[in-house]
Amino acid sequence: MKTPTNDHSDVKMSCRNVWKVYGAQPNQFFEDGQGDVADPSNLADTVRDAGHIVANADVSFDVHTGEIFVIMGLSGSGKSTIVRCLSRLVEPTAGEILLDGEDLLKKTDAELIDIRRHKMGMVFQSFGLMPHLNVIDNIAFPLKLQGVGEAERYEQAKRVIELVGLEGRENNFPKELSGGQQQRVGIARSLAVEPDVWLLDEPFSALDPLIRKQMQDEFLRIQSKLHKSIVFITHDFQEALRIADRMAIMRDGAVVQIGRPVDLILNPADDYVREFTQDVPWESILRAEDIMEDGAKQVADMERVSEGTLVEALLSKLSQGENGVIVEASDGSILGTATARGLVTALAGCGCVETPVQEG
Repeated sequence: MKTPTNDHSDVKMSCRNVWKVYGAQPNQFFEDGQGDVADPSNLADTVRDAGHIVANADVSFDVHTGEIFVIMGLSGSGKSTIVRCLSRLVEPTAGEILLDGEDLLKKTDAELIDIRRHKMGMVFQSFGLMPHLNVIDNIAFPLKLQGVGEAERYEQAKRVIELVGLEGRENNFPKELSGGQQQRVGIARSLAVEPDVWLLDEPFSALDPLIRKQMQDEFLRIQSKLHKSIVFITHDFQEALRIADRMAIMRDGAVVQIGRPVDLILNPADDYVREFTQDVPWESILRAEDIMEDGAKQVADMERVSEGTLVEALLSKLSQGENGVIVEASDGSILGTATARGLVTALAGCGCVETPVQEG
């Protein structure tokens, strides 16, 4: 996958043509650490034929300021490796990792430590709490590493304790907390340093389904207040649908498709992506803007709906007449018309419903 051209001024972090190869001589396949190659799939085959393992192959994406960018795929797809490459917990074999336009792969060890301490927050599936420290000391610990004074670091720890809903638990030790509460401590600890970029690798996968949903809700609530730039790893498409602004699906170390969740549902790149999306409850995902038609007929008495109205709220309206409803933007301007025909067309395009075969 070639590096996309990018005219956005709000890009916080970029992953450009990143490769991670394990083996005896992984660098032999790249010239001066350049991952932008003419034929990535052919190179990946060459690397494997040489007895090396391709964990990431020519991975490229941008993370915009304030967005939740979800990376998902099956086990072994390379998603956890790439998030560790972003922080250089795993050293990429080739490519570029840019944070605010600066290549992290060119940073010294001292510079990288400073970036991790001040600009990155990381949360992993294992909570990694220190059992001998209570909640507030666990949360304040990274601030202590930064050299923040005692009064200031405990004041900041108290702020994030309130943010994640752990008031009253400040003096509890990890063994006295439930799994969900321990995860909240891990989240609070990563937020205490007020990171620019937040990296989360399957943070909720070890939790029971009900607690997991509650943590997703809590995560979205926190993001609505803080507007962090987030890379979130998951293997659960339903979880991705709940939280993602945009998402990338990976297979065999490479990115297969990038887009909004609804883009992947309506226009899956291949059968692999289609398998992820086929059981999605489309009526709770698709919105009026996704099924509208620009040139559809409009009459004076047609009802108007906002572009973000869920299709499940439109079904009764669409069934009442062939004209459908007018879709308007937040400023009241007309964007198009949502009709039953537009809905069926969208669903047929993504394989969500089967179109009848005409006999003749």
